[in-house]
Formats: sequence, structure tokens, C-alpha cells
Amino acid sequence: MNRTIRVIEKQLNLTFNKPELIQQAFRHTSYANEQARRHLPHYERLEFLGDAVLELSITERLFQDFPKKPEGELTDIRSAVVRGRNLAMVAKKLGMSEVIQLSRGEFRVAGHENPYILANAVEALIGAMYLDFGFEVAKKWIIKNIYSMLEEIMSRGLYVDPKSYLQELTQELWGQLPTYQVVAEEGQDHNKTYVIDVLLGECTLGRGKGTSKKK
Repeated sequence: MNRTIRVIEKQLNLTFNKPELIQQAFRHTSYANEQARRHLPHYERLEFLGDAVLELSITERLFQDFPKKPEGELTDIRSAVVRGRNLAMVAKKLGMSEVIQLSRGEFRVAGHENPYILANAVEALIGAMYLDFGFEVAKKWIIKNIYSMLEEIMSRGLYVDPKSYLQELTQELWGQLPTYQVVAEEGQDHNKTYVIDVLLGECTLGRGKGTSKKK
């Protein structure tokens, strides 16, 4: 693991003064629970901190780059930039799936490839960078690796809330609002998958499957 962390540090262009922070950032709750006797801290506290640092960094940059956009639209754009799918892509580029410490059970179900876990680890890594190097260094990394996705997000309109857009569309065309029906719930409580139909009256417009009802 230490060798892999050094590879990631090289990709980050940073060498941690407190290596325990980057190790904690890659330690999943399941692993810490499995190694309870060692009292190892897991990544959730760093994730909590990193989430705030990430949001402030993106908010500040959007505020500067789009002086004429209203608050609501900036909020939607920010949500699109910091969504878990984007963070998971960053994690894969860094090779973080190879270094995350998981319990044996979590590893057997491919937890190291789980986008939710990878996204959380990126936020934890940001928290670790903030504690070790300060806000400006963490922000610089965020702008380079995460904010840089903005151009594609804007060009493809990925910041538009799909549920609101669908409601506006069906209201305009047919004077009706869509409804949503849960068809199935699969998996354990901590790792569920939902299957949901979207209906317009009696007509089924489509069916979606994801790890949350929102997705």
C-alpha cells in the first residue's frame, strides 16, 4: 500500500508531511471495523471536511467565472460538477481503487470499484490535503482535476435538473405532470438498487435503475 500511495503522491505532485492523513483517506469504514482492535481511524471525518472544501472551492470559482448567472443556476452547475460520478472518475484516474482498504466482505463484492466509495475517498483525500497543505493547495488541485470538467458539463447541458426538465416538458406538451412508481428494490439496506418507472397518466415513459431513487 505504501508504494501505491507514493505513486498517487507523485500524480498529485505532493508529498504529505503527515502520511497518516493520506492513509486514513484510503481507509474505508468496513476495514476499520474489521480491524477494531487496532483503533484505526477511517475516512468519514476527512470526507466530511473534504466535501466542504470541495464545495467552497467550486462555489468561489463559479462566482468569479459567471458574474451574471443567478444563484439557482449556479447551484445546479455546482451540483453537476461535484456529483459522485465525476469524483469516481477522478479516483479511477489516480488509481485509488488499488489502494482503498476494505474489509474482506466489501472487497468480495467489488467495493473497490464502487463509484460511491471512490467518490467518498476523493472527498477524504481533499480533506487530507486541506489539513496537510492548507486551503489554497487543495483548491488548486480541485480546480485542475474536478472543475476542469465544467466545459463538457456546460456544453452538454448536464447541469439541468432532469426531473424539473421532464416536468416542464410534459406540462408544456400535455398539461400533465409525470408520476414515479417504485417497481423493485434490490440488495441490502446499505447497498440498495431501485427500479422506478416514470408514468404520464397510464403511459409508461421509461424505466430507470440506480443506487438511489434520485439517480
